[in-house]
Amino acid sequence: MLLQNFIRIFHISINHHLGFPAVNGAMFDFMPADVMPRPILRDETISALPQTPEFARALAATGKEPMVLSQLKDTVVMRRKLLGRIDVAMVNRARIDKPLRLIEQISEQGLHRTPVILSPETPTPALARHGAVPLVSPAYVGLADLTGDHDQRRARLHQKWRNRLVHAERQGLRVTRQSLPQTPAHWLFAADAAQQARRNYRSWPVDLTLAYARENKGMAKVFEAHEGKDIVAGILVLRHGRGATYHIAHTTERGKALSAHNLLMWEAMNWLAKQGCEQLDLGVINTEDAPGLARFKLGSGARLHQLGGTWAYWAPMGRLLRPIAALDKRLMSTGISGYC
Repeated sequence: MLLQNFIRIFHISINHHLGFPAVNGAMFDFMPADVMPRPILRDETISALPQTPEFARALAATGKEPMVLSQLKDTVVMRRKLLGRIDVAMVNRARIDKPLRLIEQISEQGLHRTPVILSPETPTPALARHGAVPLVSPAYVGLADLTGDHDQRRARLHQKWRNRLVHAERQGLRVTRQSLPQTPAHWLFAADAAQQARRNYRSWPVDLTLAYARENKGMAKVFEAHEGKDIVAGILVLRHGRGATYHIAHTTERGKALSAHNLLMWEAMNWLAKQGCEQLDLGVINTEDAPGLARFKLGSGARLHQLGGTWAYWAPMGRLLRPIAALDKRLMSTGISGYC
C-alpha cells in the first residue's frame, strides 16, 4: 500500500511539461611552444533552460535557492513541496550520464531520504537499474538551429511556413523588441494565464519570469507585432548561454489572419542568431492536444528531440522498486502516441 500511494502521489502531482566561446588563443602567443597550455575544449552541448546559471539565479531571487552540483557539470537541483507538505528534489532536463553518481551526490547533500523526481534531457533507461520508477513517458521538444547565415536559416523553413512569413512581410506590420518590463500586469501574462486555463496546463509563475528578466539583464526579450496602434501578436524569448527558449506567445484573431506569429518568430530567430545563440528551444511538440502549435513549431525548421520521461527515485525504497522499474523502463525509451 505504501508503494502504491507513493507512485500515485507523483503521478498526480508531477507535470512533465516542467528540460561560450573558448578563450582566445591569441592571448598566449607570446609563450614558448613547449609551455603552451592545452586548448580549451568547448562543450558542444547546449543546456536546456532549467539547467543554466540564468535559471538558477531566477530561482534564488524568488526565495527558492536551488542546489547546484559542481562535480556534475553544475547540475541544477530544485527543491519543492508536493501537496504542500512532501519535500522532493527535482532534476529537470539534465543530461544524466552517470545516474548513480547523481543519486549519490544528492544524498551527500543531506537529501538521502528525500524523494527525487528525475526528468532527463535524453532517454536514460539506466535509471531503472538503480531503482528509479518511471512515472511519465518521454515527450519530444522542438529545437531550431540558429547557426548559419540569414539565407541558410530561411532555407530551413518549411515551404508552407515560409509562404506564411512572406504573407506577413507584405502586411505592413511593425515589429518592436524590448526587454521584459518589470510588471505582472503585462498583457502577455494575462493572455498566457487565459490560455493555461483554457488548455488545462500550468507554466512558470509570473514572479519567476519577472525574476529571470531582473536577474539576467537583457536576456528576456518581448517581440510585438503592431498593426497601426494595435498589438496583434507577441512572443517572449529567454536567452541562456548559447541557447534560447521560446517562453510565452499569444496571437489575436487579427494577428492570425496577418500571419503575425510567423513574422515574430522569424525576427526573433534572426536577432538571437546575431547575439550568438545557436539553438532555440521551442518546447514540447504535442500533435494530439495542440496540433496547430505543433505544426507551427516544426514548420520553423525545428528538429525533434526526445526527452527522457519522468522518473521517481526514493532511496529507502530503491532496492524494492528495482524490479518494478526494470519492467517499465521500455516505456521510457520509445516513441509515445500523441507526441510527434
